[in-house]
Formats: sequence, structure tokens, C-alpha cells
Amino acid sequence: MNPLNPTILNPEGSLRVVVTKELPGDHWKQILIQAGCRIEIAPGTKILDQATIIDLMGERCDGVIGQLTEAWDATLLGALKAAGGRAYSNYAVGFNNVDVDAATRLAIPVGNTPGVLTETTAELAVALTFSASRRVVEADRYMRGGQFTGWLPTLFMGQLFHGKTVGVIGAGRIGAAYARMMVEGHKMNMVYYDLYPNEALEATIADYGDFLEKQGEPRVTCHRAATVEEVLEAADVVSLHTVLDPSTTHLINGDRLKLMKPNAILVNSSRGPIIDEQALVAHCRQHPDFRVGLDVFEKEPEMAPGLAELDNVVIVPHIASATVWTREGMASLAAANVAGVLQGYPVWDQGGVLPFLEGATPEAAPSIVNAEALGLR
Repeated sequence: MNPLNPTILNPEGSLRVVVTKELPGDHWKQILIQAGCRIEIAPGTKILDQATIIDLMGERCDGVIGQLTEAWDATLLGALKAAGGRAYSNYAVGFNNVDVDAATRLAIPVGNTPGVLTETTAELAVALTFSASRRVVEADRYMRGGQFTGWLPTLFMGQLFHGKTVGVIGAGRIGAAYARMMVEGHKMNMVYYDLYPNEALEATIADYGDFLEKQGEPRVTCHRAATVEEVLEAADVVSLHTVLDPSTTHLINGDRLKLMKPNAILVNSSRGPIIDEQALVAHCRQHPDFRVGLDVFEKEPEMAPGLAELDNVVIVPHIASATVWTREGMASLAAANVAGVLQGYPVWDQGGVLPFLEGATPEAAPSIVNAEALGLR
């Protein structure tokens, strides 16, 4: 099917909204239709280039729901503005693919989809952690290959996390959720690095430590490190949950990998360029007991040469948010951002986004990242 032959819903709608990929569920469509929008959905799974997106927007486009795989820079945002565009929403909580400053200069509100990915993404990070540490993928391949001839004392030995140290770099919503799953679920101590202290997380872990102590068990601890290096040196498993910006690109490089324990676990469900992938391949080759779980990649969808051949790396195709509830919720939030802006609604200020996920939608835009800069708060 020609990518310029989109699926059209509510053709009589007075507001034209382009959606660059089919989104899951139906609630998001109802939000836009009830706002009087004509919805045009690009078909196929191919990542659209800028020229194709500009053609899709055409001479008149009121709003767009786009993807994190698209570079919404000044050129693309300028084309949206020239077509009369008044709203853009990323179908993602992150927006490093969007030039927010350019959007602000063009008076285009930029939406994102926070509040529905937290536990889902943290759970996938936990899954990667244990898949890597307990060598699940290797063992699965071994079993399917007919190599299993009986139980052996040394077969696929991995790491026990109970009572060890979990490190988190970026202790925001997702990083804190991951930390709690590991600390409370496996009685691990925690060390984290973040530009700002997470006092709520520290208090929660302290309370859990009190509980354990009352049961006659060793208490768990939580320590905010002064540097990334301190986390890497201390932790048995390190999970990355920081944003991607110039200061975090290649945050994990060859020198910092050398600081980690030779049998440590490194997990990334944040953004691929946070890790220097070539350095990671070299490190994994040199340290076969070092294990990695990756959901994201530096030059996605490509991987660094040699990465796919490493037995000590678990790789999955950017599925951290891939639960039905989360992906449908993201679609509802993205649609509500566009519909809310186009209808002149204020930005949501009542905390939490659950009211936008089903039923009647509040008369608000749930999350506009440049709301303050545009005077929408």
C-alpha cells in the first residue's frame, strides 16, 4: 500500500489530524472523533522519512501524532506550522527526537505520554535483569537445540541477587519503580545516582529496612552516590533510567565499563545512545561473565557489529512499554493532547493521567512539555 494512501476515519471532521503509525486500541480514535477530527493514519511499519511525513501533512494539517523514531526538527515542525498545525504529540514519554525549542518558537505545543509506562518499563528492566543473570536465553537455545542430556552441577550457572547491591542511574519514576522491585522483592541494597535526591524512594527503602529488622533480618540500605563511577564500582547490577541528552550520550563508555565488577549485570531500557555500543561489545568479549540486557540500541534498529553474536547479551526489540494497557494508554494520552490543544482546553493540573485512559475524557490536554514556555499553565 502506498504510504500516501492513509486510512481515513471520520472523513467529515473539520480538524485534520495525521497519525504516522497505526496505534493500538480504539479509545484514542474516539477521543479525536469526538473532538471533530478527521483522522488520517499512515499504513505500514516502515519508519517514515521527513519527505513522506511532509507529504502526509499536505497543505493543511491541524495536528499530528508522531513517533519517537521520527526526527521532529525545525524543518518538520516548520512544515507542520506552514500547514496550519497547532499541535504535535509524541507517542512516547521521551521526546529527545523533538526540537522542543523550535516548536516553542513556532508556538506549537508538544505533547508526550507520561504516567502509563512506569511499572511496565520497570518490569521489563527486571525481566532483562534476570534473563541476563540466569542465562535464560542461552538455556532456552540449548534446550531447543536438543543439547540437554541431563542435569549437571555446573550447567548455566548465573548470579544470585538476594542480599547484593542494585545500582540505578536516573532515579525518576521508572528508575525508582525498578529499584523498589529489586529491593523489596529480593532484599537488595541500593545505590543510585541522580542529579536530584529521591527522598520518597529513600524513605520507602528505610521503612522496608525497619520492617526487615523487626523480623530479625538484616535491613536493606539506600545510598545516593556522588558520581556515576561510584554506582558502577559498587553495584552487582546496574540499570539505566536516565534521559538522553548531550550530557548522557555515551554515559557508559569503555572507561566506565572497566569500573564495573567482572560478573556484573548492565541493563538499558532507557535510550540506546546512553551506551557506547562498540565499547560494550569489546567489553563483553573480554569479560564473558559480564552480562547485559538491552531493550534499546545506539543506532536503532541497527546494532553494533558483533553484538548479536554475544551469548552474554540479551537483546529485545524496544518492547519496554509493550503491554496492552500501556500502549493503548499511550495512544489515548497522545490523542487527548492533540484534541485538547485543538479545542483550546487548558493543560491538566490535577495530577495523574488515569482519567484520560477510558470513558469520557477530561476537558484538558494531559501533558504538554513546553506548556510553561507557551504560557499554557
